[in-house]
Amino acid sequence: MSDNHKDLARGIVEVFTAIFLWGVLPLYWKQLTRVPSDQIIANRIIWSFLFVFMILILQGRMKELFAQLKKGKSVVLYVSGIIITLNWFTYIYAVNSNQIIEASLGYYINPLLTIFLGRVVLKEKLNSFQLIAVVLAAIGVGIITFSFGRIPLIAVILALTFSAYSLVKKRVDTEVVMGLSLETLAVLPLAIGYLLYQNVHGQPVYSSLSLREMLFILGTGIVTAIPLLLFSDGAKKVPLTTVGFIQYLSPTMSLLLGIYLYHESFTWIHILTFSFIWTALLIYSFSQVNGYARYKKYHRL
Repeated sequence: MSDNHKDLARGIVEVFTAIFLWGVLPLYWKQLTRVPSDQIIANRIIWSFLFVFMILILQGRMKELFAQLKKGKSVVLYVSGIIITLNWFTYIYAVNSNQIIEASLGYYINPLLTIFLGRVVLKEKLNSFQLIAVVLAAIGVGIITFSFGRIPLIAVILALTFSAYSLVKKRVDTEVVMGLSLETLAVLPLAIGYLLYQNVHGQPVYSSLSLREMLFILGTGIVTAIPLLLFSDGAKKVPLTTVGFIQYLSPTMSLLLGIYLYHESFTWIHILTFSFIWTALLIYSFSQVNGYARYKKYHRL
């Protein structure tokens, strides 16, 4: 097997593993149902920073970290840190309040909302397939909103925050370990301050945890960073279209967990809504494959 084929195979394994880990993440957060979501997210920030900070020390990249801090991008880093924190909090809250199905809807909508924001914010052009996909996704959200008499806020917040995070990340060209270090460092004082505030005002943070729960809290940094590292490395070796297809595995796994393991309600309205979203994603994927094929053909000329 040639080196290129080995790299491709390794990349697919890394991306698949990362997506699989994200897909089964509800199983992890369900172990912390006794812990308030706000305390989980504060701990996730703290232990994620410590984990990636240790990686940077082992890699001998402390000078690079300080150099990044001096580049005057603190506002952008703080904004991206706040956005991803809101995304994490919403997801953990959704899992531990038995709304995994709605959370999976958010991550199905995410790529389509990213396209829409790219058109509105970055003035990127939409081809006809992408436009149809966005409209179908909007119809799907409209159906569930009209039928249940409320906007699926968890799905919308998850999709909106991750899409906004993607847009903000375009402003900061940093490798994944360094990026996560800077983002978590930006909101680290808020996380520590919040836990101290909770403790002072009679809300125990660690003393009420069992040993098992404490280990799961300490592991939040690992379960945050490892999939990101795998995905980042693997995505460099795998065609974008392949990555796009594999990405749909994560919300699909979460959806199945919500339906079959945690027995959340999945009505015909959900089926109709998801059908519109899935159709939109198929059309979007076709446009991606078509565009990638034209790009490869052009560059062979």
